[in-house]
Amino acid sequence: MIVYNPKDWLSATFKLHKSDTFKKLLPFLILIAAYSWTIAFLELEYLKLNEKSWVKNITIVHNLLGFVISLLLVFRTNSAYDRWWEARKQWGTLTNVSRAFSYKLNAMLHPEDKVNRSFFRKTIPLFAETLYDFLRSDYTKFMLDENEHPELKALDNKKHGPNQVSTMIFQKINDLYKNRDISGDQLIILNEEIISMTHVCGACERIKNTPIPLAYSAFIKKFIIFYTMTLPVGYVFSIGYFVVIAVPFILYVLASLELIGESIEEPFGVDQDDLPIDKIAANIRKHCHEIIQA
Repeated sequence: MIVYNPKDWLSATFKLHKSDTFKKLLPFLILIAAYSWTIAFLELEYLKLNEKSWVKNITIVHNLLGFVISLLLVFRTNSAYDRWWEARKQWGTLTNVSRAFSYKLNAMLHPEDKVNRSFFRKTIPLFAETLYDFLRSDYTKFMLDENEHPELKALDNKKHGPNQVSTMIFQKINDLYKNRDISGDQLIILNEEIISMTHVCGACERIKNTPIPLAYSAFIKKFIIFYTMTLPVGYVFSIGYFVVIAVPFILYVLASLELIGESIEEPFGVDQDDLPIDKIAANIRKHCHEIIQA
């Protein structure tokens, strides 16, 4: 993720970032420009259609559908951003839970208990690190796919990493209770922190494993393509060969909104707009080491 100045219009307008949609759409923009010129040439030069032709009235359909496509794209972008923001809130919750877990254990454990203190200094941040690896693996991406993926068995060598770490933590806490190093009330308090960490893991898996429905995403793409491909047919009578510039620009705007939605709907990737969960996990490790005195 890039930290930037949202008030810097000059840089945002004229600088091409890696995440800018213009580079991705450039081949399509060139193609639609050539297509628009061909339509304009056929209608104006070859067929010699005039403004009285019924073909000109196709712009009425574009005016009606323009409002529909704008609503679809707004809903698409908002849905994708909700996923991105929900993921950020979950990792913020994990950061707070890890801190709370650390200072509670630091107060409950005996100052001279170096073994248990060292264990929790390692395992609490390890949960965030294994969750980070798990969310960025192909296993989580295809685990709910209707198609079989036998190749994932080779990738999933560590099984469910966060579950293993939380099991280790609870086992150690349960041993502390059996050895009377902590009381029953303290066991309940610490158990709530483990449950909270598991809830975060489940929420992140839900976001990763449940993309926008295919039918909805495919419909928007088809809508954008057919909408822009029919634009020069009617508007060539009013703006002439200027459709070579106007139509690619309209495609750039509409397709960019769809690409932005695709980019931010998967917040656990490695794109510039994705969440820096690796850095968040590193901060959790740093904070846990600062809180739990070994």
